[in-house]
Amino acid sequence: SIDQSIKQAIKQSSNQAIKQSSNQASKPIMSFLTKSLRPLAMRSSLATAARAGLSAAAHQKRWLRIGDTAPDFTAKSSQGEISFHKWIGDSWAVLFSHPADHTPVCTTELAAVEKLQPEWEKRNVKVIGLSVDDVDSHDSWIEDIKDTQGCANVSFPIIADADRTVSEAYEMLDQTNINAEGLPLTVRSVFVIGPDKQVKLMITYPASTGRNFDEILRVIDSLQLTAYHKVATPANWTSGDDCVVVPAVSTEEAKKMFPKGVEEVRPYLRITPDPRD
Repeated sequence: SIDQSIKQAIKQSSNQAIKQSSNQASKPIMSFLTKSLRPLAMRSSLATAARAGLSAAAHQKRWLRIGDTAPDFTAKSSQGEISFHKWIGDSWAVLFSHPADHTPVCTTELAAVEKLQPEWEKRNVKVIGLSVDDVDSHDSWIEDIKDTQGCANVSFPIIADADRTVSEAYEMLDQTNINAEGLPLTVRSVFVIGPDKQVKLMITYPASTGRNFDEILRVIDSLQLTAYHKVATPANWTSGDDCVVVPAVSTEEAKKMFPKGVEEVRPYLRITPDPRD
């Protein structure tokens, strides 16, 4: 097997290094080991990825970062086929994943998101869920959510990512949580995406911890405020609280920019009321 071959190669490399120790100093030995074992470690890592159903190319691709364009995709969902960027349109979007349908924490989370629908709409935010189960499973789960959580409906789509295409693109797969088929499930990821289709926020929770969607709303309030005003939001800020002036704006400029007033606590710490009317 691949693992046995790798173990044998590592053993041979180690033995070769030991034989050279009689006429080499410790630093050259360490250099030899590093050069010998690095490719073997990579082979082992790729073999693990292959067993988990991931391609070597996906395993080595660049990490998704804040400021990147959110990967576009077309996928089946509980509300039909979704073309992601087209679906977002001129709105903000929240993409959030779940380990599996018909699970306790996920059931409470989808209900919480549904009950916040007026808050999402107020902020021009569309929400969309995802798990690696199929559409039939989603439909059955939605009925459970309605029955057990006091929801009249689940009005947002849930992506059916059975082939893990979207999960790979957004790096949402949990290699420690494997299903009966030997394939990884998704972690509790949250992505906030702007109308410009750029990733604005990424948060990952463990499977055992349900998400606080009031916090997601708070962050969206901050993102939307700071997208249009040259301020940042301090610790524990909530909508309507005082803000701080960004360092790129001088105090003199800030006083002209923010007619509600600017308090200079330090040259780098200037406080101003929420600039929105």
